[in-house]
Amino acid sequence: MNNELFEALTILEKEKNISKDTLLDAIKQSLLQACKNHYGKTEANNVVVNIDPDTCEFEVYAEKTVVETVEDELSEISLTNAKLRDSRYELGDVVRVDIKSKEFGRIATQNAKNVILQKIREEERKVLYNEYYEKEKDIVTGVVQRYVGRNVSINLGKVDAMLNAEEMIRGETYRPTERIKVYVLEVKDTPKGPKVLVSRTHPEFVKRLFESEVTEVRDGIVEIKSIAREAGSRTKMAVWSNDPDVDSVGACVGVNGSRVNAVVDELHGEKIDIVNWDENPALLIENALSPAKVISVIADGDEKTAKVVVPDYQLSLAIGKEGQNARLAARLTGFKIDIKSETQARESGDLLEYEEDYYEDEEEYYEDGEYCEDGYETETCELGDHKEDACENGSYEEDLSVEDLETDGQE
Repeated sequence: MNNELFEALTILEKEKNISKDTLLDAIKQSLLQACKNHYGKTEANNVVVNIDPDTCEFEVYAEKTVVETVEDELSEISLTNAKLRDSRYELGDVVRVDIKSKEFGRIATQNAKNVILQKIREEERKVLYNEYYEKEKDIVTGVVQRYVGRNVSINLGKVDAMLNAEEMIRGETYRPTERIKVYVLEVKDTPKGPKVLVSRTHPEFVKRLFESEVTEVRDGIVEIKSIAREAGSRTKMAVWSNDPDVDSVGACVGVNGSRVNAVVDELHGEKIDIVNWDENPALLIENALSPAKVISVIADGDEKTAKVVVPDYQLSLAIGKEGQNARLAARLTGFKIDIKSETQARESGDLLEYEEDYYEDEEEYYEDGEYCEDGYETETCELGDHKEDACENGSYEEDLSVEDLETDGQE
C-alpha cells in the first residue's frame, strides 16, 4: 500500500470536502500529462493509468504495437525488443510496456504537480459554490468584516458575501465582528470562487425570519401568502391557516407578542402588521388597510382596482404617514386602491348601498369600547402596530389613490 499517498488523500478529503475518487482522477490525469511531456507528444491515447482506490497503488503502462521499424517511441516497439519480452510476439501484436514515473524529467513532474493543484482548486471552488448555492433564497448568519466603500463585506464561514448599500436597511450601521442575519439573494460561480450577494431589505427576509421563529409557519400549518415591505419602516404580511383550529395571526404574534417581537428586534424596530388572508379581494383589502376601520370596499378583480370608503376620522389613518399604509396595502393585495372619506363618498354617491349596514356596525363598535388611547383598535395593537405614528392630524380633502401617494412616499 502507498501509505503516504493514501494519508494525503484522506486529509484532503476531510479538509477540502473533495471526494477521494475526484482526487484519484486528478492524479491519473497528471500522470497522463507527464507522459505526454516526457515523450514530447500532444496525445497519449495508448497510455493507461490504473490506481487502486483502496491501497492507492498505481501502475502506468503503454500499449505499443509491434513494428519492423520504430517511428513513434511512445506507441510502437520493434519486433526484436518485443521478442525479448516474449518470443511469441509477431508483427502487429500489442505489447504492454510499463512506464516508470520516476524517470520523468523535472519539467514533466512539475507539470503533473500543477495539474493536480489546478484540479484541487477547481473542485474546491465547485464544492463551495454548491454549498452556498443550496442556501440561496435562505437566511444565513455572518460576521461583519469591513466596509468596502458604501458596501459591507460579511464573512459567512468559508466565503465572504457582499451586502450592497441598496440592500441595507436605512439607518442601520454595522460594526466589525458584529454578527448579523442576511438573506442570500444570489450565488454566482466565478474563477475566483463563489460570489455571494446578500440583502436585509428583501421582503423574503421577513418571511424567513418568521419561519425560524414560528413553528406553525415552518411546518406549513400557517402560510405567509403575501408580504409588502418598506425596509426599516413598516411591513404588512397576510397569513392563512390550513388548520381551522389554528389562528394564523395569533400563531405569528405569539404569547404576549413574543414571536413578532423577536422579528422586530432583528429588524431593529421595524413595525410589522399581520393580517388575515382572504380569497375575497374585498375582505383582503379591508384587512390590509388595518388599523383603519373600513365602511365599504368595491373591488374589480379583472381591472385589479378597488374603491374604499372609510369614516372621515379614519381617512388619515387609512392613508398613513406619507401614504405608507395605503401603499403597502396596494402591494400586499395587488390592487390599485382608491380611498375616499365617508363624506366624499356620499357626495359622489358611492356610499348609498352601504350606509345602513355601516351604522349598525358602528353602534356595536362603540358599545364594545374597543379603542386604544389614541383612537385605534386594540386588535391592531396586538398585531405589531407598535407606537403607530402614521395617523397625523389633518384631513385629505381630495380623492386619493395609491398612485397619487407613490410620489410622496418616495420623497
